[in-house]
Amino acid sequence: MNPSTALARVLVDELARCGLAEAVIAPGSRSTPLALALVADPRIRSHVRIDERSAAFLALGLARGSRRAVALVCTSGTAAANFHPAVLEAEQSGVPLLVLTADRPPELRATGANQTVDQIGLFGTAVRMFTEVGVADPVPGMVAYWRSLACRAWAATGPQRPGPVHLNLAFRDPLVPDEGAGAGHPWPEPLEGREGGRPWIAVPERCPDPAPLVLPPVERGVIVCGDGDYDPVPYLALSLQTGWPLLAEPTSNARRADAVSTYRQLLAVPGFVDGHVPDLVVSAGRPGLSRQMSAYLRRARRHVVVADDPLSFADPVRTATEVVPAVAAHPDAVADTAWSRSWQRAEAAARTAVDALLDGEEALSEPRLARDLAGHLANGSLLFAGSSMPIRDLDAAMSARCGARIIGNRGVSGIDGTVSTAIGAALAHQRDGGGSAYALIGDLAMLHDQNGLVIGPGEPRPDLVMVVVNNDGGGIFSGLEQAGHPDFERVFGTPHGVSMERVAAMADLPYTRLEWATDLPKAVLGEGLRIVEVCTDRTASAHLRRALQDTVTAAVTGGGA
Repeated sequence: MNPSTALARVLVDELARCGLAEAVIAPGSRSTPLALALVADPRIRSHVRIDERSAAFLALGLARGSRRAVALVCTSGTAAANFHPAVLEAEQSGVPLLVLTADRPPELRATGANQTVDQIGLFGTAVRMFTEVGVADPVPGMVAYWRSLACRAWAATGPQRPGPVHLNLAFRDPLVPDEGAGAGHPWPEPLEGREGGRPWIAVPERCPDPAPLVLPPVERGVIVCGDGDYDPVPYLALSLQTGWPLLAEPTSNARRADAVSTYRQLLAVPGFVDGHVPDLVVSAGRPGLSRQMSAYLRRARRHVVVADDPLSFADPVRTATEVVPAVAAHPDAVADTAWSRSWQRAEAAARTAVDALLDGEEALSEPRLARDLAGHLANGSLLFAGSSMPIRDLDAAMSARCGARIIGNRGVSGIDGTVSTAIGAALAHQRDGGGSAYALIGDLAMLHDQNGLVIGPGEPRPDLVMVVVNNDGGGIFSGLEQAGHPDFERVFGTPHGVSMERVAAMADLPYTRLEWATDLPKAVLGEGLRIVEVCTDRTASAHLRRALQDTVTAAVTGGGA
């Protein structure tokens, strides 16, 4: 067996022993040994994509959906550079990703050799671990090196601090197996791993549960759940035991039961905020979806951040007073207080006002689409929310509900790879026995990642309906300060004039245009990957969002909440 084939097969075998079940491959020559080893392994489901950026975000979605590391493979040169946006998102949002970049051997580097760039430390501090694996040599000790390195790399993707890991693998010719009668040379040591399919190194998955900080029995407490893949149940229980309001972003998956679904509007009412300054805030995940929440956190007299890693925690406005691994309610906590009742009254008044305004028109608005789609999800469903306005409309309009999982790329919150991430998440969700999958994204996000829809014959395909809000440009800017600039439409609005029907035709996908709210359940029916388009007006949507705030302000102020 030639050295390049030996390295690839041993590495892939050891990763499969560690638990690798999914791999995404971008085609190329130098990565041939890895690609062939992956597709030949029955323990690993492989996906092939022609665009490296889309491939990287597909892997990100698979990893986010499954909560397990996914291998991502490319050839040398600019292919690896196209992985960078997804690596940054994985680092910021704590998604396990195993990036395997093929490279030219050292003798070809810095010589002007074709398709050769400096890939050493290519992703900088965005990876939890980087190793230049080195060229395979048929000498004793290589197998132990490769297998132990695979275990270390797998362990470095999580679970204590999940994130991306980068292995750079230099391959010399020949790149294809030299098998057959009389082919190749015997390897100087056995290539097999441990007996019984065990990993080379056994690494514990989790540390023992830490002792929680017992919180003081204050009345004016608030629980903030930001984006993140953590268990929301302890925070729902804390809210129930203490009566503290739970303010939950959609991708925290804590907006359940009695969580305050209208906190975004409530925190923009000056009189309400002035009367509801908290003595204690407990936060989990990464809060930061709204300016209102950021401003509210600055009012906290004491801010306890719950995080697994004391060296890596979310505190965007730098108000944290302490970081702890877990919290618990005080035995003397009282749930029914004037503070808790005030929040409940405000939520009831604001929820009624929001729903009444959204239900006033039968034509679908962007906030109503977000609310109705979230409410329509069956238990066991997955919803991927695009960055920009879709996730913010969910935050502003969706009611509290249980049973569905909502995710999004909230680490860097970029527009990159939205389609591919949603497809990857749906594939992982349904492989693990999950139900229907949905995506709510904007038109620019769709156009930015059209290549994600190009899936070759025979490749795994999800059952996923992509609901695309087409307002012919960048809708988020219509509500920001830039909206008044003379060059706004060209520089920020960026109209494109592209119908999603044309995009669907390019990828040979089913297409539906949705106009009326009552038609939503029928429009999202179907099987396979499909597109539903909702056309809206950017200016009208901005006016409606302002009207939502005005109606909540009037309801809360008038009701004395």
